[in-house]
Amino acid sequence: MSRFSGVDANVLAQTISSNIQRITSLTNEIQQMMRHFGTAQDTTDLRQTLQEKQQKVNQLAKVTDKCMKVYSALPVSTEQRQRKIQRERLITEFSNALALFQKTQREVAKKEKEFVARVRASSRISGGDIDDGFGGFPSPFQSEIHAQDQRYEETITEEDLQLIQERESVIRQLESDITDINEIFRDLGMMVHEQGDMIANTNLAEHISRPGDFLLK
Repeated sequence: MSRFSGVDANVLAQTISSNIQRITSLTNEIQQMMRHFGTAQDTTDLRQTLQEKQQKVNQLAKVTDKCMKVYSALPVSTEQRQRKIQRERLITEFSNALALFQKTQREVAKKEKEFVARVRASSRISGGDIDDGFGGFPSPFQSEIHAQDQRYEETITEEDLQLIQERESVIRQLESDITDINEIFRDLGMMVHEQGDMIANTNLAEHISRPGDFLLK
C-alpha cells in the first residue's frame, strides 16, 4: 500500500492555502503592533502578544512546509497539468508569505536592538557623576549621600539588566526563527528542482542564491 493512500490532494491543497492566508494575516497583525513600539501603547503585554504571534507563524510555516513536501510527492495522476499549476501557485504564494514574514522579523529585530542600545546608553548616563552642590569639595554628608546614590543606581542597573536580558533573548529567538525560514526556502527550492521547473518566483530565487543575505547582521 502506498504511503500516500488516503491523502486527498484537494484537501491538502486547501489546508496549505488556508495556512498561507493565516501566515499573511498574522504577519499583518505583527506589523500593526510593531508600529506601537516606542509609544505609550508599548507595553509588556503588547510585546508578549507580538512574540506569541511570531511563534504561531513560525509553527504554521513548518507545518505548511511538511504539507508542501507531501503534496509535491503525490503520485502523478490524470490531472497532472492541473496539479502542477496548483503546486506552482502554492509555492509562489507560500514563498511570498514567508518573505513578508521574514522582512517583518528583521524589522522587529532591528527595533529590539535599538531598544537595547537605548537602555544601555541610559544606564551609562544615569551612572555618571552628579553635582553634589559643594563645588567639587568633599561634602560633610558625602558618605551618606554616596550610599543612597549607590543603592539607587544598583536598583536602576538591576532593572536595566533585566530589560536588556529580556530583549536579547527575544533577538536570539528571532535569529533562530529567521534561520528556520531560510531552511524552508531551501526546501521549496529543492521541490522546484526535483520537479525540473524553473524558479520564477523572485523571493524564492533570492533566498536560494543568497541565503546569507537574509540572516540578521
